[in-house]
This record gives sequence, C-alpha cells and structure tokens, in this order.
Amino acid sequence: MALQTRVKLAKLDAPKVHGLDHDTLIRIYRTMYLSRRLDDREIQLKRQNKIYFQISSAGHEAISAVMGLFLRPGTDWIYSYYRDRALCLTLGMTPLETLLAAVGAKDDPSSGGRQMPSHWGHPKWNIVNRSSCTGTQFVQAVGAAEATLYYEAHPKALGQAKKAPLGEYVNHERGEIVYVSSGDGATSEGEFWESLNAACAMKLPLLYVVEDNGYAISVPIEVQTAGGSISKLVRGFPGLHLSECDGTNPLECYSVCKEAVHYCRERRGPALIHAHVTRPYSHSLSDDEKLYKSPEEREEEARRDPISKFSLFLVREGILDQKQIEALETEVDSEVREAADQALVAEPPPIDSILTNVYSPEVDPTSDMFGAEAHCHGAPKTMVETVAATLADEMARDERILVFGEDVADASREESLKEVKGKGGVFKATSGLQRKYGADRVFNTPLAEASIVGRAIGMATRGLKPVAEVQFFDYIWPAMMQIRDELCVMRWRSNGSFKAPVVLRVAIGGYLTGGGVYHSQSGESIFTHCPGLRVVMPSTALDVAGLLRAAIRCDDPVMFLEHKHLYRQPYNRSENPGPDFTIPFGKARTVKEGSDLSIITYGAVVHRAEVAAAQLLREGISVEIIDLRSLSPYDWEAIAATVGKTHRVIVAYEDMLSWGYGAEIAARIADELFDELDAPVKRVAAMDTFCAYQPKLEDVILPQVGHITAAVKQLLEY
Repeated sequence: MALQTRVKLAKLDAPKVHGLDHDTLIRIYRTMYLSRRLDDREIQLKRQNKIYFQISSAGHEAISAVMGLFLRPGTDWIYSYYRDRALCLTLGMTPLETLLAAVGAKDDPSSGGRQMPSHWGHPKWNIVNRSSCTGTQFVQAVGAAEATLYYEAHPKALGQAKKAPLGEYVNHERGEIVYVSSGDGATSEGEFWESLNAACAMKLPLLYVVEDNGYAISVPIEVQTAGGSISKLVRGFPGLHLSECDGTNPLECYSVCKEAVHYCRERRGPALIHAHVTRPYSHSLSDDEKLYKSPEEREEEARRDPISKFSLFLVREGILDQKQIEALETEVDSEVREAADQALVAEPPPIDSILTNVYSPEVDPTSDMFGAEAHCHGAPKTMVETVAATLADEMARDERILVFGEDVADASREESLKEVKGKGGVFKATSGLQRKYGADRVFNTPLAEASIVGRAIGMATRGLKPVAEVQFFDYIWPAMMQIRDELCVMRWRSNGSFKAPVVLRVAIGGYLTGGGVYHSQSGESIFTHCPGLRVVMPSTALDVAGLLRAAIRCDDPVMFLEHKHLYRQPYNRSENPGPDFTIPFGKARTVKEGSDLSIITYGAVVHRAEVAAAQLLREGISVEIIDLRSLSPYDWEAIAATVGKTHRVIVAYEDMLSWGYGAEIAARIADELFDELDAPVKRVAAMDTFCAYQPKLEDVILPQVGHITAAVKQLLEY
C-alpha cells in the first residue's frame, strides 16, 4: 500500500498573508489533505486491481485549493487540469464523485465511466469535461470567455440558449470569468500560444494557471521551455496580468490568486499565474520517476511537499495543535474510506449505453421534422449566393449564431465599410453578413485553424451556435485534434452533460484548373470515420439551402462541405426555397431514373455522372444516378433500392480510389447485397496521387466523364 502523504515536516519560510481567518486556513489544509488521501487511496486500489488507471494531484494541492476559494461554483466556467482534484473538491465535487470516476461507475458525474479518472467534469459546477489531450482546452476556454462577453451584450441569445437542449446548464452571471489550467508541458502546444494571442487581442476575462512541476512526464523544464520559464516567455503579451508564485505555499498563492481573479472580473483582460509546484509521486502509475529523477532530486521534492509544509505552519502559528491536526486527518481518512467503500460497490454503466450520446438524443436531423417543403421564389441563385442567403435567414431567427473564420467579415476595420465593398470570404460566401448583423456576430479570426475550431467548441459548450469556416479543406489539418478528439467526442465523453453543436463550413475539392496540390484536396472519408460528427456535401444550391439550415438547427456538430468548383456553376442554381426549407440528413436524391446500371455519387462528380448518362442514353444505355449529399449518415435504403433495381452499380467519388469514401459503400454493397448483384461493384475515383496544378494533369488524375462512361460499358459487358 502506497501511502506517501505524511513526510517529514519541512520548515516554512514564507510570511503569513494577513486577512486569512483561521477557518479559511483550516479549510485550505483540509481540502489539500483530502485531495492527497484520495490520491493515495486510488493508488492502493490500482495496485489491488480494483481500478484501472491513476494519475495524482500530489504536490499541486496548494495552488489548486486556494484558487477554488476565489472561483464561484456554478457561475465561473472551469477548464481544469487533471491534477486539479483539490480545485474540484473546493468547488463542490465530493470525494465519492471523484472515486466513482476511478472505478468507472455509471453515476460518475465526469463521464459515466467513459473516461480515465481525473478527467474532471461536472455540469452543476460548470466544470467542462476535459479530454486526455494536452493544450486543447486553452482555445476552448477562449471561446467560453467570448460567450461571456457575448451574453452580456445579447441577453436574447441567452434566453434562446436556455430553451435549447441542455439549456438547464446554460448560464451567465455578471462578473463571471473563465478559468483554464494546465501543467508546464502543455504550454509547448500551439493552442496555448494561439489562445493567448486571441485572449489578449480581445481582452477576455480568462484566467490561466500554469502549474509548473518541472516535468512533462520525464521531459524536464529546460528541454520543454526555452529559458526554463514560461512566465518569462509570455511577458510581451499586451494586457496580460502576469504573476509568479510558489505554488506549494497557500499563503503566497492566496495573494496572487486574489489579485489575478480581481483583474479578470474587472474586465481588464486575461491573467496568467505561473505557479511553481512539485510532483512527489510519479507522473502516473504507468510511469516510474526513479528512471529519470535522481535520489537527491526526489528528496528535494519531498521537502517542498505542500501538505507537510502547511501542516507545520498551522501548528507553529497556533491555529491548530498536533492533536487537532491528527483529529482532522483521522476524520478525512474515515471520509475517504467510506467514499471508497461506496465507490467499489457502485453500479457500472450498462453495456447498451455505449451508443448513448454519440449523437443528440433530443434532436434527430434524419427525422421528418427536418423535411420542410420548399416554397421557391425569386431569381435563381448560385450555391455560394445560397450559402450567404441561408446564413442571413438563420441569423435573423437565432441570435445565438455567430459566423467567423479567416476573411469571412466584410472588413474588420469597420470604419472602412463606408469606403469599400467588403470581402465576405474568399469565395464571397459570407458577403454582407457583417454589414447586416454587426462585427460581434460576424468577424475575422487569426490564421489559426485549431483556434477557429477550438473557440467554436467553447462557444457551443456555453449554448451559442457558432458557424465557423475553415477557408480551405487543404488547411484543416492543424484543427484535426480539435475536431477528432474534442468536437465530435464532447457529448459522448461527458455522458451527455456537455455538447458542441458547431457547424464547420469547409470549401473542398478540385476541378479548379490550377488549384494544385493545396487547393484541390478531398478527404471526406477521414471525417466520416469520426463518430459523433455529421458530414454533408450538397451538389446543388437547393440542397445547400436545405442542408445548411438543417445543420444549423441540428444539435450535433456538423461538417458542411462546400465544393469550390460548384459554387458558381449555372447548372445547379435554384430559386430561394424560403426561410423554413430543410432537408433531413441521410436522405439521398435521385438525380435520374434508370434501369441498366446505378451510379452512386456526390459532390462535383454528380454533374459528371449526369453528362455521362446523357451520352450513354444516346447509345441506348439507361443509367440511374443517386446523389448521396449526406455522407454521415448516408441513405442505405436508397442504395439498396437502386442496387435491387438495376443489379449493377458504380460508386463514383472524387477522393483517391484507395481508402476513399466510396470504398466503404462498395464494401457494404458487396457484403449485404451480394445476391442482388449481376456484376462486381466498381469504383471510379481519383488516382492514388496528388492533384497537379497543370490542368492537363488534373484531367487525368481526377475522375472525368470519360472515366465514368468507360466504367459503365465495362460493367455492362460483365
């Protein structure tokens, strides 16, 4: 049994901070000791194989417990660090709740047994569920702080958010702030620097705490951080209140935390506390610090242990005597034993819960309620014009909607709008929206894709409805961590306590005759592979209107893929279908009826299939074309129906042939509809290479009309 809490009492050399009454000092110590004993109990349980993972908060208790005194439970918003156990206890989490996470119990408030312990989350206390990824929380906290300022200016949006699903957890209080913490290692992540840039530029009420224990697992601070001090590196950020303290000394922490919280509550901008703590235990029970820390270093860490230091202070100052200390600790030990006994017999999650909260249980975008009819009027609009028109309609209906990204505003310098036409996106898809709805609802962001998505997640967690744009699909990859590990997992990993129904608009695809490698990529299969994320890709202006409106009204995160080549084509234009027109997800469109062979496709290949079908019809070949338009979910019933009708099928898609989206469709047809087939399933797709700048090369690389007609004839000859 590893009970390392009580170490030799060390000398406390920091001065007393006046103004702290005895009850507060005792409360701080009790919370610190409780946190440590919960760690020790988990270590014991892990070694008995009664829990499955353990990572401790040992050495971090002082700064964490003290900070909890200044944060307002259920008012301030918390993006915590996995070593913030003492903070969560101070805010209101119970010892039993922390141990329910350790055993993976059904009633674990953090995740319902879906995540490792110490991944804190609690909707009642506004502790936003966190992932294992380091640094991703920084930009989400920026988005949450933006929501704070937005709600102050838009009370109607707050009312709308409260009426939406999970609206009972949406709140805003005057003077609220957002707290985000991490270890020193996470400050090496790009999101940390992106978040500081945004927070300082917007003067957000965001409080950073960097708990620096000198190591990121085994990597020491001098390797991790240039100069060995993160506070030295961030001093140039304008408006950032910066302080540094001994994070093992509650008295010093109290003074520093009080000043930083006050700075943020006064709306003077963000603050950062660099707290030097210690890590007397290994990084986790999967790590052995003796492999990389010398005995002398470990002994020094033991001397800095905040538990023993503060215990000695309380005795020397006459606040508690040794018997009272022992009585307090005995009481805590009993509380921990009782909580552990309850946790060990707690009910595990039912097996059938594994699919619960992958998607919204309240709003089903595949249902008939998303099947409103079109009432077309006005002059035909292109796809790109329809994007702007649909966004304008939805923004008028819902004040929670914010549109942002790179270049999406008409002009960031609003005084210039009197003299310039305005940009409104590189494709003009958001043209005029800033003029109509203002710069607090339509705005440009720094060129930082991870921040765009992360900020959107933070806003959505707070009840807003962000419609964020990643300018080119080719540049989405810096945001991949935010999309795959945060955006689509938020609802599931929090067991439905939090959600992030972001709409992420992305321009995708080639056929640009000059787009080259980095403006022509496909790769939608990478995102349809992400549970929790809806993926749609319209090929006509009418479908843009119906699917984008459904995406915004949906309660799940949606990746809305807009093919660049289709933006201004005359053949896919449509009249305005009206402000209530929606198309359910997972419902394919029959582009053309046929009897000899079916082509299942989507995106820019739809029109190429139409041209090929027209050519083939002159030869007496009747081709049926199905436009999936919704890729996740997709319309399996429509696929099964067309295969059962023609018995020959081609899956045509723009992505590379190998591992592309069409490969899954082809595989499922072969698996489940084999008896309906009169010939093998055939794929027509791009070559397994990159898209070239030279148009003659692009014509060979991407699927063309000739490729489709040749494949049809080959399959009919089988």
